[in-house]
Amino acid sequence: MASLRRGLPRTRGGEAWPPAASVPVSESLDEAASVPVPEVLEGPAAALVPEVLEGPAAALVPEALEGPAAALVAEVLEGPTVSAGTLRRGLPRVAGGDPWPPPGTEATASAGASSASVIASVPVPEVLEGPSATTTAPVPEVFEEASATASAGSLRRGLPRVAGGDPWPPAGIVVTASALVPEVLEEAPAGASIASATASGASATASGASATASGASTTVAVATADVSVPLPFTRTVWNGSAPRHVVAEPAVKGRPTWPQAFGGLFAAAGLAVLAGAAIAIVRAFLSLPFMQDFLATYPGEYHLPAGAPVGIPGWIGWQHFFNIFLMTLIIRSGLQVRTEKRPTAFWTPRRDPKGKISLNLWFHQALDLLWIVNGAIFIVLLVVTGQWMRLVPTSWEVFPNALSAALQYVSFDWPTENGWVNYNSLQQLAYFTVVFLAAPVAIATGFRMSGLWPKKAERLSKAYPIEVARALHFPTMLFFVAFIVVHVALVLLTGMLRNLNHMFASQDAVTWTGFWVFAASLVVIAGAWSAARPLVLAPIAKLFGQVSGR
Repeated sequence: MASLRRGLPRTRGGEAWPPAASVPVSESLDEAASVPVPEVLEGPAAALVPEVLEGPAAALVPEALEGPAAALVAEVLEGPTVSAGTLRRGLPRVAGGDPWPPPGTEATASAGASSASVIASVPVPEVLEGPSATTTAPVPEVFEEASATASAGSLRRGLPRVAGGDPWPPAGIVVTASALVPEVLEEAPAGASIASATASGASATASGASATASGASTTVAVATADVSVPLPFTRTVWNGSAPRHVVAEPAVKGRPTWPQAFGGLFAAAGLAVLAGAAIAIVRAFLSLPFMQDFLATYPGEYHLPAGAPVGIPGWIGWQHFFNIFLMTLIIRSGLQVRTEKRPTAFWTPRRDPKGKISLNLWFHQALDLLWIVNGAIFIVLLVVTGQWMRLVPTSWEVFPNALSAALQYVSFDWPTENGWVNYNSLQQLAYFTVVFLAAPVAIATGFRMSGLWPKKAERLSKAYPIEVARALHFPTMLFFVAFIVVHVALVLLTGMLRNLNHMFASQDAVTWTGFWVFAASLVVIAGAWSAARPLVLAPIAKLFGQVSGR
């Protein structure tokens, strides 16, 4: 005698099931389980028999099977008759229920028809517990010779199909299985398991509830479920509180499309039409009698004070060139500082290791210092030589004369001017604004944003916040750009050769000298523009501090 084979525990952390003191079974069952599968069960079906013949279920093999199955029973159950014993209890049939079958259920396997009556009272799902219930093997060939004399009966109800629902199938469903097992399973998908083929419908019972002991009849009931309705889905993931933003891919810049090109042409044509209309309106307005009197009274300039110098000295020409050179590089480096995200090189002063800045910012600030020095020299020379009277308004007549000059410029009937002697009032106001207003604002805002600003001056920093400096510095740069564009355009349109001689050759003549000096200055500025890169700037910056890549 030997004890039942103990399996997995029934509760988490419990002991193996069944307990060690369970009812023993005959050793013949152990021997039967170790008997090789006969050749009649060739193929994957051979895997079913060892699973069925383990434990007390071995006593339930019917003796009534005719054909090759009888030889199997004779070989397996040779020896003494299996004594009666209690059925091994398995998993519960409902969630949270007791193990199945109920305690005290006995099964005996004796010779003759009694074994057929016992197996007839046990459903197939109870016998085929374990891996055999889900094997992908086809129905054993041993059942092919069994005749099907099935009687009608109700299907055994199993677990519910939805949480909290009633057992499936509904009560009262009666299925008569008159076909053999292979014929029933022909409609199932190829390779489907017995459990999946039968459980997809209601439930399958084979050689069980509707079998009779007089023949070796095997009945299988299969009901097909409605698969058009999906199984219920319980949501387990929800959107979080953080907003989700879809980052749009940046538009690829390419050639403008035909609609864009036509749109640009129409916009340019529209501006040309507006400009022509403005010119025509202003010319018609100036032809009125009272405007003719206004132009006669205020021709566009007023007389300078007595003793004002005449002509433009050479130092003003040099100061003008240095101003153009420095302003061009300052605007370029300022735009680089404004747009750069990852500087390629850094500059650190020797006395302040914490004052590390980008190399472009160092270049920008260095140019600012040179520009300030050049401007300071220019102001000093203006005061010493008296040239300040050409830039600083000395009469209130400057305003009506500036209005008159502006109207004449718009009408394209430009005022007669002689910059060698005197600037018109519009020019004087423009130069005064650039030198004495815009330049100090650029210096003050740049100094506030630079590392030269005293960090410990809390009261001064509170009175002059850095946000104010940032809000004024960039618009001031835009003003300088607009002034340069208009200034160069008027120089070229109102007597190019004479004007260039005034600024670059210090002579009042219509020659090409000033033009060639101006062209040479443009070459120098272009060379400095292209050379303003880390490879050239790093050696110069090392003279005043340390240059590093981080």
